Amino acid sequence: MNAFFRGTTLLIIAAFFSECVEFFVNMILARELGEEGMGLYMSILPIIFLVFIFASLELPISISKFIAENKRELHYSLLQHALKLASFVVLIILILTVIVLAFPTVLNGFHPYVKWLLIGLIPITAFSSIARGYFMGVQQMGKIAFSNFLRKAVQFGVLLLIFDYFHFDQQASLLIALSALIGSELIVFLYLVSLFLIHMQTMRSASNSNMSGKLAREKLLAVSLPTTGLRVFHAITNAIQPFLIQSALMAAGFGAVGATEHFGVLTGVAMTIGFFPAFIAHSLMIMLIPNVSDAYVKKDHEKLRNLLQQSMSLTMIYGIPAVFFMYIFAEPLTSLFFSSPEAALYLKLLCPYFLFHFFVIPMQAYLIGVGLVKDAFYHTVWSHIISFSMMYFLGSQASLHMVGIILGMNTGAVLLSLMHYFTICRKIGITLWFTKQRQSVY
Repeated sequence: MNAFFRGTTLLIIAAFFSECVEFFVNMILARELGEEGMGLYMSILPIIFLVFIFASLELPISISKFIAENKRELHYSLLQHALKLASFVVLIILILTVIVLAFPTVLNGFHPYVKWLLIGLIPITAFSSIARGYFMGVQQMGKIAFSNFLRKAVQFGVLLLIFDYFHFDQQASLLIALSALIGSELIVFLYLVSLFLIHMQTMRSASNSNMSGKLAREKLLAVSLPTTGLRVFHAITNAIQPFLIQSALMAAGFGAVGATEHFGVLTGVAMTIGFFPAFIAHSLMIMLIPNVSDAYVKKDHEKLRNLLQQSMSLTMIYGIPAVFFMYIFAEPLTSLFFSSPEAALYLKLLCPYFLFHFFVIPMQAYLIGVGLVKDAFYHTVWSHIISFSMMYFLGSQASLHMVGIILGMNTGAVLLSLMHYFTICRKIGITLWFTKQRQSVY
């Protein structure tokens, strides 16, 4: 367990500095792009994340899970087959992306070069995901932590340098912002892949066992496909959410520009501030997947219980004070971006949404570790159906508008966290208070 705490602490420290840099990145974007431009930027981010998910095929999770569960002699053979699988995925995704982007209505209103940025992101993501999964599996979290910080630092440096000395129109500014985002991924790719190739050369000279390509693909895809389905669903709902919110606001009497501006304030300001502490949850997620996978394979019930209890306790320790701080200091925090009384109100109302998502992130990793990816997917589907229904119904009411939308978001977060937690407790045979209930059914 000491290794778990050391790795988690290292990731949390690096992620804290990364989130600090991310905070400044969003401040630069908010001031340079304005409310409408920030809304456009946040509207295209889900599309970029969707490309990222398809290109990576969630290989970091499946590879890290396999590495943690299996002997070192099998690692080299699996990674070779993973590289072949990634090459095939890159080819297919490139073809599909080029076909989709050929339609003139796709990304209408954005600079033409944005399409080329999306195409370039595909191979970068696919191959860096293999390196990331390997280092997660062998729990060399220093490399993961540094790569996460490097991404944010490069993005911040590029934006600060360009926007400090030059001024552009909105379309060009959006292109530069997106170029900085993709460019930072390229730098991380070069860093991780170079280290990964060194490790591959070392493993090549060691004693290795071979496994068939079919078996390797089955092992990887058994985790990657359902996890990708979960992430794709998240990406699709995130891509739909801007249109859902804007449609509800327009039904409530807002104009098109006003609806876009309010969405930009909600996601670019309130949610940027609210999700700042989530770097701790993501650090827990990275550490939980290999550790829970290892404990589950060994049927170490006590370790599984301890991992759940410790992750939930740590989430409470930082989550509750964090949302309390955001509620008390909502006005000065949101004024760091631009003066908007709506942003402060949205931040306060979203406090339950943020708190319960801090719990959801490590619990989702836990579900993956014990082989319940499908359950996580079903929970996500049901919570989004209820959340989106409430968001549109309440948000389209003239008396509620954005307040109704936030009520729907809060409901979905609470429902999702409860379903995750009850399922985990039932799977490992404990009560809601972490005491042993019955023998584990796995």
